[in-house]
Amino acid sequence: MPIQTFNPPVKPSAGLRSKPEIKIAKASFGDGYTQSSPDGINYVRQVVELTWDVLTASQASSITTFFSSQGGYLSFLYQIPGDSMQIKYTCDDWSDTHLSNGLHKITATFRQSFNL
Repeated sequence: MPIQTFNPPVKPSAGLRSKPEIKIAKASFGDGYTQSSPDGINYVRQVVELTWDVLTASQASSITTFFSSQGGYLSFLYQIPGDSMQIKYTCDDWSDTHLSNGLHKITATFRQSFNL
C-alpha cells in the first residue's frame, strides 16, 4: 500500500511545539557508575505537537478522518510549515474539542516514523 500524504485543509495555528524523543540504553553499576549508549541507529525521533485553533466542522472532520484512517500505526508524509522537506510520521494521539458556534479545535502529536 502506498504511503499517504497528510494535506490538512488549513495550516496548523502558530505555536508549533517540537521536542525530540531520545532512546538511550543505560546500565547502572556499583558506586553510582552508569554507562549509556544510543538504543538503535534511529535513537533520536522528532515529536511534534500541532494545533488547529479554529476549524469548521468540515475541516475538523477532514483532519480526524485522516488520522482515523491511519489507525495510529500507519505512517504518512507531512511537511511541517517552515521545514524544507516532508518527514514520515505516525499519529496515535489527537483530540477534537467542540467550541462555541460550531467551531472545533484539534490537537495532535506526530512521532517521526522510521518504518519502511
